[in-house]
Amino acid sequence: MVSIITVNYNETATTCALLDSIKRQGYRDVEVLVVDNASRENPTSIFQVQYPEVKFIRSEQNLGFAGGNNLALPLARGEYLFFVNNDAEIASGCIEQLLQHFESEPNTGIVSPLICYYPQAGTDGTTPTPIVQYAGMTPLSAFTGRNYTLGEREPDHGQFAKPSQTAYAHGAAMMVPRKVLEQVGSMWEGFFLYYEELDWCERIRRSGFEVWVEPQARVWHKESLTLNKMGTTKTYYLTRNRILFMRRNFGGWRLLVFFAFLIFVTLPKNGLVYILKGEFENLNAFWKGIFSGIKSSTNFPKV
Repeated sequence: MVSIITVNYNETATTCALLDSIKRQGYRDVEVLVVDNASRENPTSIFQVQYPEVKFIRSEQNLGFAGGNNLALPLARGEYLFFVNNDAEIASGCIEQLLQHFESEPNTGIVSPLICYYPQAGTDGTTPTPIVQYAGMTPLSAFTGRNYTLGEREPDHGQFAKPSQTAYAHGAAMMVPRKVLEQVGSMWEGFFLYYEELDWCERIRRSGFEVWVEPQARVWHKESLTLNKMGTTKTYYLTRNRILFMRRNFGGWRLLVFFAFLIFVTLPKNGLVYILKGEFENLNAFWKGIFSGIKSSTNFPKV
């Protein structure tokens, strides 16, 4: 059995589109769990009437990405857990391909499918060539604490056909065996937004497992419908969590190099850019993120 877990936050119609795509899957041994992360309007009745087979969990407070997903874990029964963003739709055969990957690469601790931007039909009704969002990731730079997503915004011409190990899975769609979850533990909830899956992949790798991308499986991603409206929130959490991630996962010279780059390059450069653009609210969020990232606890969750 595969437990498919998703989190809804003020996007009920979008989540319903995901649930419909799950219904169209040929693989039937699944259970679906939807966590509502304290949406403004409680969608309980909608989900219970339209999708009675779905396990629905309502949180009265917004627990963030990791917290919302983790809330479903005590109810999940699957041997594999497939975490999927609510603004995604699962392509045909995706689940079978991911399960087949675990059979061929049994040391896989976490795997993501090829993720493409959701296709928009042209004016003539034709569907254009898919555009890749994720085909793997590079390791993080010791200087910047940033990395690159492979294939991002490239037309998909089959250039990413072969599965490969990668630095990080993508939080929009990632499958984990239960045995790995039980050994490594769940995603850390201290980030709230961003870097959760990167941190999780570091812990999974330190436990002796591998991180893979399986391009024969595909998910269509509509991007972050909610976060596009959250400018200062995004600035704050990206800044804060980049520092938290580096503090949690690296020490010694790597951490010294990162903080030197942060102090002498990132701070003056980003501060100047925000000032020149007149984005003083983002400047304030940036500084708050810096201080919070330095002061916040980095304790690991209990396994």
